[in-house]
Amino acid sequence: MATVGGITQKDGSENSLEIESLAKYAVDEHNKKENALLEFNRVVNTKQQVVAGTMYYITLEAIDGDKKKVYEAKVWVKPWMNFQELQEFKYVGDVSADGSSS
Repeated sequence: MATVGGITQKDGSENSLEIESLAKYAVDEHNKKENALLEFNRVVNTKQQVVAGTMYYITLEAIDGDKKKVYEAKVWVKPWMNFQELQEFKYVGDVSADGSSS
C-alpha cells in the first residue's frame, strides 16, 4: 500500500505495460523538447509517490546513437483527468558491456 507523500519501490515495474508506456512517453517528450533522437530500450527500476495523482520515478535505458545510456524520468499522472506530464528527464550514466549501468 502506498503512503501518501512517501516514495515507494514499485516491484515488478520492469514487466509492467503501464510503466513501459510511461517510460516511452518520457523518452518521446524528451526528444520533442530537446530535439533529440533517443530510442527507448527498457525499464530498469520504478518508484512512485502518491501526490495529487501519482509521481513515477522511472529509471530507464535508452539508445543514444550507438550507445545504451541510463536516464531518470519523473512523470506525473492524474488518471481521472487523463493527465500525464514529464516533470524531469536526466542522464544518469552509460551502460557497460556487461549490461550494468556505470
